Amino acid sequence: MPVDALDTRILRLLLEQPRTSVREYARLLGVARGTLQARLDRLERDGVITGTAPALSPAALGHPVLAFVHIEVTQGHLDEVGDALAAVPEIVEAFSITGGGDLLARVVARDNAHLEDVVQKLISMPGVVRTRTEVALRERVSHRLLPLVESIGRPARG
Repeated sequence: MPVDALDTRILRLLLEQPRTSVREYARLLGVARGTLQARLDRLERDGVITGTAPALSPAALGHPVLAFVHIEVTQGHLDEVGDALAAVPEIVEAFSITGGGDLLARVVARDNAHLEDVVQKLISMPGVVRTRTEVALRERVSHRLLPLVESIGRPARG
């Protein structure tokens, strides 16, 4: 089911004021609490809302270095390598990809030496052929979904 204008307003509030109560959201939106709760339940059921965990900063947790590691895998070993990546705490995300490599891992580290240690751990995994690491210098656009939500919730222009 597509996201409509009310859904967009709800999602905006969830993103901008994540610690607000359902009752307060309903008041701010000018809708009944039951209506809001039904919308939230549907958005969760449809997979639009996938969690309510706080956003954490790896840098504030002592891991300010961010790198993207392209991992080339021996044919037929993608699942095993993917499972092995899940055991490395410094890997905060990993994706199967097309193009240069088979997997792309987002890696955080305490410093460059620690990053090298993590990459060496990846290289030594059975099924890993080679890696290519790119270190992020500065975040230019932080993770965001509100502009996407707002563009989806707009009526189509003729």
